[in-house]
Amino acid sequence: MNKRHINYVLVTIFSLVVLTSCGGEKKKEEVKETIKLGTPKEEEPQAEMNSDVAEIVISADDMMKFDLSEIKVKAGQKIKITLRHKGKLDINVMGHNFVILKQGVDLTDFATKAAVSKDTKYIPKGSENDIVAHTDLIGGGQTSSVEFDAPEAGTYNFLCSFPGHYALMKGKFIVE
Repeated sequence: MNKRHINYVLVTIFSLVVLTSCGGEKKKEEVKETIKLGTPKEEEPQAEMNSDVAEIVISADDMMKFDLSEIKVKAGQKIKITLRHKGKLDINVMGHNFVILKQGVDLTDFATKAAVSKDTKYIPKGSENDIVAHTDLIGGGQTSSVEFDAPEAGTYNFLCSFPGHYALMKGKFIVE
């Protein structure tokens, strides 16, 4: 390799580093929230109760994060979970879903099976007995909802089953 070629490679690498690290946006401090149904939230309401259905809104983004890491509901309560993808990226690049696993289902094992289940939108075939409920897979700017009755009291894992997302996009669904 000649000196000119080495300089070209170094300048290219340096430029890529600068472009990807200097986005101009200040990183927001990460805030994890817990929503307890029946307790009003002062700012933007994420959980809403009416006489029939407890409505929960959870948002995801292009940075592979849910805005909630814990959700609390009451056993037997009718639940409507709405997933909002606040990002811009396409479903094939940064798709998200919201999956609640039954107790005793290993999160990593489920996510590993899901990662190779593209044809079923990353919900493994034959996993119906492992899931309490799940939304559709969505891309940037889209929304999906699922309604179900809360299971018996206990703690359940939730995750995004798009390949690799479960490491960052997971939390606890607590039924009291």
